[in-house]
Amino acid sequence: MNHDVKKLVRSRDNKMLCGVCGGIGAYFNVDSTIVRLIWLVCSMVSCGTGLLVYLIAAIVIPEEM
Repeated sequence: MNHDVKKLVRSRDNKMLCGVCGGIGAYFNVDSTIVRLIWLVCSMVSCGTGLLVYLIAAIVIPEEM
């Protein structure tokens, strides 16, 4: 049995602000630029709620070791 568990962490190498989008991109095996663009569009559509969610994620998601 393979017990490899994926863990969501903030990226240390692939970051622009706090590494949240880089970590999400690595977790889902998607380019982080696509995650950033989706996050930007969602933030604009939700009148800035995405920014609040990003800040909470930056606090809650641990940084990569």
